[in-house]
Amino acid sequence: MNRMTRRAMVTAGAATLLAGRAGAAQEPQFRPEGQGVRNNLSSFRMIRWQDHFETLQNGVILADTRSRAVHFWSEDEAIYRLYPSSVPASDDLTRLGYTRIVRKREGPTWTPTPSMRERDPSLPQTVAAGPQNPLGTHALYLDWQYYLIHGTHDTRKIGRASSDGCIGLYNEHIEELFALARIGTQVRLI
Repeated sequence: MNRMTRRAMVTAGAATLLAGRAGAAQEPQFRPEGQGVRNNLSSFRMIRWQDHFETLQNGVILADTRSRAVHFWSEDEAIYRLYPSSVPASDDLTRLGYTRIVRKREGPTWTPTPSMRERDPSLPQTVAAGPQNPLGTHALYLDWQYYLIHGTHDTRKIGRASSDGCIGLYNEHIEELFALARIGTQVRLI
């Protein structure tokens, strides 16, 4: 009796899947949100900036809390970036809507918010810039008090609902976004 190994089964299954898709169109199909929106293998939804912003003035950032991704388009549409992110841990910590970047800080200092202190009085008063800082290496401050897009030293949080309201990125990604975004960049959290 010829027994198939697990590796052979996986390889055969992948080959069958690829063969079946060989003739499929390679262009992404954009559809209005909620109408059969396709996801890629990472579960990032394919999103068009035009569905969320009137213009690209100052560039735009779209933080998608459902697919846990941050999209960036430059003002001239020459640059598009997609980053995996952490998102707020619960609906009551999540703020959705339109805002903008009002301040940028390299090597930010972290100060727990009043609601964080209420939940955990043992939190330190502040954490200086450095490897243990929860804000990572760079922070983009929004015009909503206490809400930021920032890096994180705890990479296990990326791709998860794990923050107290902010959007977190890998430090190398926030460093890149920090360089691309400017004061006044439009931001929407959906």
